[in-house]
Amino acid sequence: MNPLVSVFKSSRANFLTLPPVCVFLGSAVAYRLTGHLRILDVLLVLLGALMAHASVNLLNEYQDFTSGLDAMTVKTPFSGGSGALQAYPEAAALTLSAAVFSFVLTAAVGIYFLYVHGLALLPLGILGLLIIAIYTNWITHYPLLCLIAPGLGFGPLMVMGTSFVLMNHYSWAAFLASLTPFFLVSELLLINQFPDVEADKQVGRRHFPITLGRGPSARIYVAFLLLAFAPIAVGIGIGLFPRMTLLGLIPLLAALPLAFQVLRKAEKPGELTPYLGMNVAVIMATITLFAIGWLL
Repeated sequence: MNPLVSVFKSSRANFLTLPPVCVFLGSAVAYRLTGHLRILDVLLVLLGALMAHASVNLLNEYQDFTSGLDAMTVKTPFSGGSGALQAYPEAAALTLSAAVFSFVLTAAVGIYFLYVHGLALLPLGILGLLIIAIYTNWITHYPLLCLIAPGLGFGPLMVMGTSFVLMNHYSWAAFLASLTPFFLVSELLLINQFPDVEADKQVGRRHFPITLGRGPSARIYVAFLLLAFAPIAVGIGIGLFPRMTLLGLIPLLAALPLAFQVLRKAEKPGELTPYLGMNVAVIMATITLFAIGWLL
């Protein structure tokens, strides 16, 4: 493995599909409400979103490697890190540099939009950069913050930020729509912590699977998974969303048996891996179909 390949693997590129679907949702809301899109702005938002996600992934990989956590985790396709720095420790400095570069590029995109649209975007930008910078070394030590920070990043910050850039104002529709990825991404990080409980304890992390146990955390997971569909139903019910956003409720058919299996297997993390993959599929399908519904 050469250093560049190691850095690429440390960015967890296979998980960088989340920013495009969240930007897609924010763009779809903006297009529905305004009737037009500025494609260059969409591409710039997407660049910033991808760099933000890559930066937090790279920082997480670097900090988990230097803390020794990576050496203690049991790797799954969805948890435990990529293992790239364990295989090629010499790439650690380059990984950190790539994380900083991605962070700076994210900030640069944000500064450009502040210049174009004014300071109303500043609170979202500052909160987003703060989450990236302190996620691994600070947020993961506070269970409630550890639960909600990922959802904030991909939900209200990314979806609302996208719609604001494209509409030049905030909207209740975009905020309500952003709650679906908020719940989905928060439950994604929550369930992905289940296999890492023993290792995470060793480095002082304090997320809910550690502080409450896997059983109660599974119930929080189910609550967040099912709550993700509530904003769609509410938005349609009060006339804020178009009726075709009902498409976003289709994955509920898979979410219900998924929830049952996670509750049943919560104390057997070794048997959860197939359901971690199913969870990702439900998340991607829900956000994508929800966004398509805004365009129909």
